[in-house]
Formats: sequence, structure tokens, C-alpha cells
Amino acid sequence: MPASLHALLPDAAVVDLAAYTDAGGGRGLERALEIGPDATIEEVRRSGLRGRGGAGFPTGTKWSSVAEAAQEGGTTYVACNAAEGEPGTFKDRALMARNPYRLVEGVLIAKHAVGAPRAFIAVKERFTHERQRVVDARDAAVAAGWEGADELKVVFGPDEYLFGEESAMLEVIEGKLPLPRIMPPYQAGLFATMGSPNPTVVNNVETLSNVPSILAEGAEAFRAVGTEEAPGTMVFTVVGDVETPGVYELPLGTSLRTLVCEIAGAEDPQAIISGVSNTVITPDLLDLPLDFDSFAEAGSGMGSGGFMVYGAQRDMVQVAATLARFLAIESCGQCLACKLGTGAMWEHLDRLVAGDGDDTDIQELRNHTQTVTDGNRCYLPVGAALLIRSFLIEFGDAFTARIGSPSTAEPVPVPKLLDVDPVTGEVTYDPEYHRKRADWSYAETDGG
Repeated sequence: MPASLHALLPDAAVVDLAAYTDAGGGRGLERALEIGPDATIEEVRRSGLRGRGGAGFPTGTKWSSVAEAAQEGGTTYVACNAAEGEPGTFKDRALMARNPYRLVEGVLIAKHAVGAPRAFIAVKERFTHERQRVVDARDAAVAAGWEGADELKVVFGPDEYLFGEESAMLEVIEGKLPLPRIMPPYQAGLFATMGSPNPTVVNNVETLSNVPSILAEGAEAFRAVGTEEAPGTMVFTVVGDVETPGVYELPLGTSLRTLVCEIAGAEDPQAIISGVSNTVITPDLLDLPLDFDSFAEAGSGMGSGGFMVYGAQRDMVQVAATLARFLAIESCGQCLACKLGTGAMWEHLDRLVAGDGDDTDIQELRNHTQTVTDGNRCYLPVGAALLIRSFLIEFGDAFTARIGSPSTAEPVPVPKLLDVDPVTGEVTYDPEYHRKRADWSYAETDGG
């Protein structure tokens, strides 16, 4: 890729704060402090920056709503979601490893913009290299006297999928389990009480890493890449049945075909999954532009930019069963419809894969996609319903073929990524995940 496209993801890791500032780092924070909070938020709003964590919500609008809510009382906070755990996604870890200084600067700009006395970066303890890079970057910013850096805390959390859900992440920052709340962070934020709701800005690593250049170079410079409705670049992960898996940065608006086929080398994709919260993407959608609105109009979503590719040789019922097991395991159990429903879908799919299923299993799968979301606190069961329902729609014949006929396809791994080598693109999946149980404990042996 041309070097000019590496707006966020440098080819080599930035070694220290001096190297970062020599390349222009720190100018965004300087300008934010110079123009003040309101003008900083307005610059981010004019840039059109949209959240890179899945929903694509306008960042400037999120910041301004929290700043306005704070005028009614309470304390504002900023929380960076660095608990990346969406299957098939590795971009935030790549950004933290290669340029944590940019992330720290982005968090400090957000902290200043919404008037937050403290800010947090919440990262999984298991991300040993990435979390140390972030801690070192924060410490370097403190030593350099960057305003607010001494009130930026890096919090280590568990490996559970729901740690990445924004309200559950707030629970972890407060020293609790990663269990989603009913109220969103902009309504009930960190350390909230009845009399002090403490609205909190939550953005992911990639979103905040975009902020320094927006302030340093201006909104129009950011808009020079991408599309009118989705400006800038986005960092994507591609894994699965491709020749060159890896992490790639591209302008938004680039076609999915360019990423998956021309860059990652997928020859005959049967299905593409953008995380476990969206519908299946089929080959007829390969010419979709990589932007939030185009995917939504097509009935799917980009998620956090991680794409799992499954080739023509894959049994789609088996793929669905693998992803359904992940969702059933990671459901927290606060909503019985979710915990029982995701578990039941997994069981029906396993019966079909084993050749023990019948028409009743397929019908029960359809039924559970209608009820699994009852009373949900978070998006997990919504994603489960969308995903499994789309498998039934797009690959109905494959499900019928499994009745009385066990799958003979090679099993697919749960796409929970431990590492994507930045040089070779070699992907390492979590080899222990098959031992994880629905109570989040691990069986001691493979047969446990």
C-alpha cells in the first residue's frame, strides 16, 4: 500500500515519545488546549469522524452530548475501550503496539474537550505487549508534562468478550465483573449515583487515535480521504480462507472486494462474517463500499472492521455452530432469554452438524432468533439473532442437507485471535478456547 494511506498504522512501531513528537505528534493536543473545549468538539464534529468500534456513531455528537449533559450536574469521564475481543478483529491491538503515543494524545484531547478530570484506558490483562506499550506511552507523556496525562489511568481487565461491551467495561473500571448495565454510559457513566449520573464518553482505540491529526491538521484534511459520509481511513482485519491474512488500513469507501479478494487473496469466498453481531455477507455483496451506511443499507454491518472469510469448502452449518457456541459461552446470564436462547441455538446446531437433527431443530432455531432478545441488556443476543437467522436464510439447503447426514468438513477454529504477525500475517487462534464453559470457567482437560 502507498505510505500515504498509513494515516494511523505505521509500518514500524514508534519507538518512543521523542520519535513521535519529531514526526509531529503532540500538535493536536497543543491546538486543543489553545482553542478550548467547544472549538475542539466542533473541529471533531466538522471532520465527520465516526466511531470505529462498530456503530459508526458521529464522534463529535457523542462528545457534545456528554459535555452538555454535564452542565446539569455530575462529573464527566472519558473511557477508551481497548478490550478488543470481537472474533476476527485485531486492529486495536495493532494500533496500540505500533503507536500508543497517538492513542494517549487522543484520549487527552477528549478528556480536555468534555471537561473530564480523569480518563481511563481499559485493556485486557492478557494483551501483555500492548498494555505495556500503552503504560509506557502514558508514563512518557506524564514525564513530558502533557496536560492531563497524570490523570490518565490504564486499567487491566479480564479476557471475557463482554469486557468490550461499553457499559460492562465501565463496571470493570470500577472493579467489578464485566456485566452490561441497563443504562448507556452517556446517561449513567463511571461512578454514577442517583444524584450524579456522571456522563461518560466511550470511544475505542481507533476512533481516539484519529483525533490528534484532526486537531493538528484540521477537519478538511481529514475529509480529503474516504467519502462524504464516512471520511478518513479505517483499519481492517482479514482472517480465514485467504492467502494473505493481516491487518490493513484503507480509505473508507474502498470496495469489500478490494480488501478481501485483491489484497487478502480470497479466491472463492462462500461467506464473510463481520464479527458475530451482523448478518452473513455473501459474494453478491463483494462490491459494497466499505462504509457504515452502505453496509447498513445492504442489511448487514461492518462491525469493528474484522472480516472472517469462509471458502467454498466450508460447511456453513458447522460455521454457524462454531459462532453460536462462542455467543452462548460469552453470554453473561443476566438475561435468561439470551443465556438460554443462545445455548439452545448452539445445541440445535450441534445436533445438525452431528447428523442427529431433524426439521424440528431447524424450526426451533428460527423460533429462538425471535425470542433470544427478550429483555436484553446488551447487543449480544441481537447479534446472535441476526447472525443465525441470516445463516438460515442464505444457506437453507445446507441446513436441510444436514438432517440425518453428519458433517464431514474439516472443523473451523473459533476465530478468537491471539496474534496476527505484522510481518508474515500469520494468525494465531486461541488454542484453549474449546475448553471454555458457559460459566466462563475452563475445563481442566479436553474431556472436561
